[in-house]
Amino acid sequence: MTTQTMDVQLPIDVKGIMEILPHRYPFLLVDRIVELEKGKSITGIKNVTFNEPFFQGHFPGEPVMPGVLILEAMAQVGGILACLSDAEMIGRLVYFAGVDKARFRRVVRPGDQLVLRLELIKQKGKITKMTGKAYVDEQLATEAELMASFA
Repeated sequence: MTTQTMDVQLPIDVKGIMEILPHRYPFLLVDRIVELEKGKSITGIKNVTFNEPFFQGHFPGEPVMPGVLILEAMAQVGGILACLSDAEMIGRLVYFAGVDKARFRRVVRPGDQLVLRLELIKQKGKITKMTGKAYVDEQLATEAELMASFA
């Protein structure tokens, strides 16, 4: 994949994701992009493993992925969609600008695979708004509207 020309071959693996996003371990929360329709929608995968650093304290004996990190994973997948839909966004930092209508429907545990589906609502200038849903075993785990601003 060459992000400068936005030629995209699916799936995009973690190496390709790191060409698009500035995030790195332990905060890169996307493992693979499996579907992409530029300017419209994207589907990403996050494999949730027991060795994630947040499970040490959330919660001992009852590991649960924090909801804010599920939202962050959704936002990272959305950032990839925004970058691949508009070449001017590639290489820019992306900041959360807002979260609306967030709902947590089920817990996410080690061994789960999050399927993150986002749809672009609006992208105007440096502001992007998307709707996102995260699934585990085809069950809705989390949903929200996300807004981001590109630096």
